Amino acid sequence: MQLDRSFMESILSMYDELIENGIYIVYIGKFNQKVTSMFSAMLDEELSKNSIEDKKTRRRVYHAMIETMQNIQRHAASYSENAYSNGLFMIGKKEGVYYIITTNKISTLDKTGVVKAIEKVNSCTKEELDEMYKTQLRDGKIGEHGGAGLGLIDIARKTQNKIEYLFLPIDLYEDYFIFKTELDPLKFRQNTNNQ
Repeated sequence: MQLDRSFMESILSMYDELIENGIYIVYIGKFNQKVTSMFSAMLDEELSKNSIEDKKTRRRVYHAMIETMQNIQRHAASYSENAYSNGLFMIGKKEGVYYIITTNKISTLDKTGVVKAIEKVNSCTKEELDEMYKTQLRDGKIGEHGGAGLGLIDIARKTQNKIEYLFLPIDLYEDYFIFKTELDPLKFRQNTNNQ
């Protein structure tokens, strides 16, 4: 690849936007256990430097990141023939709120199941999520009609926020699945104080 001015200008413009939006980790590529471990170490170091956050908040951010990356791996394993998949992962912090965004390809046929699982989790109270989590651990399923996976339930429990999602069509057979979750340390502190 030759060094091209217009290409570099677009990259630097994107870099400025990422910084402006508080994004400090970005990864594009294959997802596997080694990549997850590498980012776990990076996030652990980043969160340890931030002495403002308490240990509970750091654990929640760390846990949500791991679950989110493992969700990409699970989708990749069921979607592609090998256990790897290209995806996009970003983590940032803006106005005190941490957020994680992932993007990966998904079969158009699988969209309905993904939407159903996320909406089921998003419609639950904290107590219902806790019960779903226990049921999933015990039985491996949620009720007679199925439901959300353990990873989605756990992300919703740890973040105490609704999961945001979006599908962008690629062609008739594939979509980009965009997944976002936020963690607000102030909400955790308020909930602890109210108990």
